[in-house]
Amino acid sequence: MQDDNKMGRGPIFCGRNICIYRIMSKVSQQLKQLLEPVVTGLGYELVGIEWTADARQRRVLRIYIDIDDGVTVDDCELVSGQVSALLDVEDPIPGNYVLEVSSPGIDRPLFTLEHFERFIGQPVRVTLLQSMAGRKRFKGTIKAIHDNHVTIITHEGDTVDIPFEWIEKARLVPDYNRILKG
Repeated sequence: MQDDNKMGRGPIFCGRNICIYRIMSKVSQQLKQLLEPVVTGLGYELVGIEWTADARQRRVLRIYIDIDDGVTVDDCELVSGQVSALLDVEDPIPGNYVLEVSSPGIDRPLFTLEHFERFIGQPVRVTLLQSMAGRKRFKGTIKAIHDNHVTIITHEGDTVDIPFEWIEKARLVPDYNRILKG
């Protein structure tokens, strides 16, 4: 393991998942720079971009959008049409893929430190790129954000201080009891 934290790039590992993450992270960042002006120009927030593969191993480019009044199917259709046209012209992604435009939903993905800060006090599920305290998955409540770290109080009562660059995925955990009463 080589640590490049001094250069601001985070750790570099030989593990397959990390290498894929680094490549996808760079591609996602480039796509965000390309697509954000279109999405915000339409009046939406570009929450984040996610690369996945579906059950048939097709590549899926998922774009999460948000707006104060909540995202509708018509909103997704509008953004999808504009983004698709831009992607056809710019052609930044080689090969075939499926484009999906979605709301973040009640189990909202968290892509940035600002997202974590916005949801301090909320329950979250976090998957790490590498083990910390003998595990890669944590579920708890977001306590604080400081120095590029996310502090979580786990359900076991432990305080975990996670370097942001170690986070592979994070999602809010919906409180269904509150939603049903709501």
